[in-house]
Amino acid sequence: MAAKLERNDKVLVLTSGGDAPGMNSALRGAARVGAELGLELVGVEDGYVGLLAERFVPLDMRHLDDASRRGGTVLGTARSRIFPTPEGQQKAKEILAKSNVSALLVIGGNGSLTGAKTLEGTETGKGPLRVAGLPASIDNDLGGTSMAIGVDTAMNTIVEACDRICDTATAHRRIFLVEVMGRDCGYLAMTAGIAAGADTVIVRETDRSDAEVVDQVCRTIERAYAEGEKRRRVLILKAEGVHIGTNELKAKVDERLARTVADVDSRVTVLGHVVRGGTPSAFDRLLAARLANAALRGLADGASGFMAGWVGPGITREACPYDPYVVLVPLEEMLAETDKLHRGESALAMWRKRVYREVESILER
Repeated sequence: MAAKLERNDKVLVLTSGGDAPGMNSALRGAARVGAELGLELVGVEDGYVGLLAERFVPLDMRHLDDASRRGGTVLGTARSRIFPTPEGQQKAKEILAKSNVSALLVIGGNGSLTGAKTLEGTETGKGPLRVAGLPASIDNDLGGTSMAIGVDTAMNTIVEACDRICDTATAHRRIFLVEVMGRDCGYLAMTAGIAAGADTVIVRETDRSDAEVVDQVCRTIERAYAEGEKRRRVLILKAEGVHIGTNELKAKVDERLARTVADVDSRVTVLGHVVRGGTPSAFDRLLAARLANAALRGLADGASGFMAGWVGPGITREACPYDPYVVLVPLEEMLAETDKLHRGESALAMWRKRVYREVESILER
């Protein structure tokens, strides 16, 4: 482990990739802990795009106090096409070297933390650059942490939207197909579906063919409106990573239901980026603050090349000395575990697949 950071050492902080509710809370937590440790925290506007353009700004704690109650990120975020190239990374290293920074804290998802790893060890006037990351992704598809910043708020947003949709669905005796974000990860759809009382949830992890998905949805609807049942609505959640498109699914379901179920019709609602926005929940604010605290203290004590993760299912690493619910996971290990999770090969991915299958039959009763 390297020597401890000294007072007035400069730490750059950037938010990158898709925005997530709670990013501002993470910035606030980092700024406050940094000030307590005597470090100078400097923000980078628009992620790696801003780093390459040298758009550095002071982190005003009073401004962050207000911003922490809002979604998005006051620093802005962008997906750089230049940074992933060897030329872009070399330029970033040259900028960091002349900026005389001691450490870099990156708040973002898989791609953002991959970028952080490439910059670790860059020689600056203060020695090799130290890097750390905070997991921020509403998809909850990162290895090394049981929960990412923004997930809880996104789940609450979906549940609230589904509650409203169910009101109108019940009034009209309708079927609603609701598509939610999550990329290739069905975590948001399944957890929100359980909380919202969905009749079935469709996720990529169950490996169903298009025909099987159509049959699953139709069986759910036919059972709900069978003779003797007094159901007035059916709510079906679909993760965006499922192969069959939502409108195509509706068309095929409608075609079959025209022969089997009378006097009901279906509607599609794609929540889309509504799920990304909104006031962060209390849990996301606390999660962001506690992860930021551990990350800053780890950097200050000489650690580098890690992500601060939240203890929970699938996390076996020993907790860090700064918080009993936070682990400092090497970035290389975290990225490898994330890749296995995306491929469905990690222990967590296999557990989710099994549980999703089990939950399907329970929801459809």
